[in-house]
Amino acid sequence: MIGPNSFDSGHIDGFEVPIHASLGAPILLGGAPRAIAIVNGTVAAAAGLGLQQWIAGFALWAVGHSLAVFAARRDPDFAPVLIRHLRQKRWFAC
Repeated sequence: MIGPNSFDSGHIDGFEVPIHASLGAPILLGGAPRAIAIVNGTVAAAAGLGLQQWIAGFALWAVGHSLAVFAARRDPDFAPVLIRHLRQKRWFAC
């Protein structure tokens, strides 16, 4: 029976479009969000090349990228969520 209050599991012709899986997947570079991977690589390159601290630059990149990959595995959208969290006012702070 089809009526205004019935739930029909069928699809209405013309209102269903196939979506490619890549449109819903996050954009990652080496498992880290793209923007964070670029910033991390730039800072590590500046430390390694500009300051001539090769070991420190590589260590900075490895630690930063590992943390970004770990966070992206938990939530691929952690960067926008973190930025929103840091911008919120602290209403209940003492």
